[in-house]
Amino acid sequence: MVEQVQQTWQRFFENAHERLKRGLHFESSGTLSRISGLMLEAKGLRAPVGSQCLIEQAGLSSILAEVVGFSDEVALLMPAGDINGLQSGARVVLDRASWPALQWGELSNSTQDKSQGGSNVKLPIGKGLLGRVLDPSGAPMDGLGPLQNVHRVSWSQAPVNSMSREPVRQTLDTGIRAINALLTVGRGQRLGLFAGSGVGKSVLLGMMARYTQADVIVVGLIGERGREVKEFIEDILGEAGRKRSVVVAAPADLPPLLRMQGASYATAIAEYFKVQGQHVLLLMDSLTRYAMAQREIALAVGEPPATKGYPPSCFSKLPQLVERSGNGLKGEGSITAFYTVLSEGDDMQDPIADAARAILDGHIVLTRELAESGHYPAIDVLQSASRVMHNVTDMSHQKKANEFRSHLANFVRGRDLIQLGAYQHGSDASLDRAIALQETMQAFLQQGMHECCSQDQSIAQLLELLSSNSWPERPVDA
Repeated sequence: MVEQVQQTWQRFFENAHERLKRGLHFESSGTLSRISGLMLEAKGLRAPVGSQCLIEQAGLSSILAEVVGFSDEVALLMPAGDINGLQSGARVVLDRASWPALQWGELSNSTQDKSQGGSNVKLPIGKGLLGRVLDPSGAPMDGLGPLQNVHRVSWSQAPVNSMSREPVRQTLDTGIRAINALLTVGRGQRLGLFAGSGVGKSVLLGMMARYTQADVIVVGLIGERGREVKEFIEDILGEAGRKRSVVVAAPADLPPLLRMQGASYATAIAEYFKVQGQHVLLLMDSLTRYAMAQREIALAVGEPPATKGYPPSCFSKLPQLVERSGNGLKGEGSITAFYTVLSEGDDMQDPIADAARAILDGHIVLTRELAESGHYPAIDVLQSASRVMHNVTDMSHQKKANEFRSHLANFVRGRDLIQLGAYQHGSDASLDRAIALQETMQAFLQQGMHECCSQDQSIAQLLELLSSNSWPERPVDA
């Protein structure tokens, strides 16, 4: 008993000393006064937004919560766990383990402004994460034992000066023919995969994870069904892809705070490997679920809804997350990021989809019409675009890609007339050429999930297709 009291007082004085050194108020505890939906209110607690707190109550394990706002003398908290059993008057104390952590600048030659970075949460980062599956708090989920060769740092960092970033100048081989040839990706580019549910987003992400030329792959499964986590890792990512990957899983049943933390944690892991000079592929599924988690928090705090129920803070959080990926400083590596964006009801004008299109460096649209016809990957190249393709490809490649698009667009425009039998051969030379190439173009755009096509092979096959009317049959998927 005496030892327990001594430990309590020791922790109290250590907390007080730490707060005084940082120029903060001495008050470090309060009492729970109200629970309203997802939001908790604590009186007497003075803590900056972003601080981590513990809610202590006799007979219950402590519950972690984060300060997300305040009103007068009342702190607004968002819990990171189950709040069943909490009562009014429960003690709320600042979590000493959550003081602002080490910045990337202390681990590398990065010249970031340390005064702007820093979350109050410290999560494991390091090479020991490779091949592991983690939850948003950094705890292993794969049953492979504790993490080794890691250290704890903050997952929220200051943004990189835009003028200090290396420009996108190198191509990135994704192993997917339609993307390599017609939507060429640059190393350090950020793209969105726009689609409704069930059109092959996860399979396409798995193909990228297996075939993309990257040193490290970081996968963030944010807000998706829990069943899909193991399926993605075992069936889609595969053993070979998992060895060079880190997976952060934040299923839909987790509180919104942890879902948002999972996305930021996955980005922080990618940033760590980028600083080490490695080229990282970041796959985030999905950006929409991240925005939905922020919407839940913002509405609970009392922020008024704006566009289709999304508060303004949702649209400010998206670029803050996305801008952390991309090329690093000179001598560092890069983060090439693919974010899936769910289009509710296949509506490409969804607020989040529209906002994502504006902040990303390109978009790849997957359509239900193609998926239902057995066309995989269901990429609609006419609706898709890569905004850096002109920076990473030569003029001859760009010319052939535009020629392919032109033939495909001509066929799509005349398809109704052709199907009705109203078109007479010879009426339009460009449409006649598109009709002659139609079957070979469709075969070119399709690819089995276990089939890899390199950048050089993709360009060579594109040139072959446009120079003749013959194209080998698509291999049957193994």
